[in-house]
Amino acid sequence: MTAIVQDERVDIPEVACLEVGVAPGPRPGTVQVVVSGELDFDNAVFLREALLAALFSHRATLLVDLERVNFCDCAGLNTLLTARDAALRAGRGLHITAAGRRVERLLNLTDTRTLLT
Repeated sequence: MTAIVQDERVDIPEVACLEVGVAPGPRPGTVQVVVSGELDFDNAVFLREALLAALFSHRATLLVDLERVNFCDCAGLNTLLTARDAALRAGRGLHITAAGRRVERLLNLTDTRTLLT
């Protein structure tokens, strides 16, 4: 039997401008997720995957630190809200514990801050 495999790689956007760190949280049942860099349409999917992986592998509430995020667009906000919804469906939570000025502004303009605290 012969198989033909084609390698048609799609250009994957660089995510060097986004860093995500996951560590045990300060309290039992929590996981600390620290995000830094730019959060936008090109890399929001990577944050979504990291948040969902942390949520389901640790079975804990996510404490998200966005203090070092210097840009966040609507795709980034949608990622946070999607992860929050997944956390609630799993009986856990997602809380933003810190946010930089630009992220705070986005949360306030969209009236979503209270959903993520």
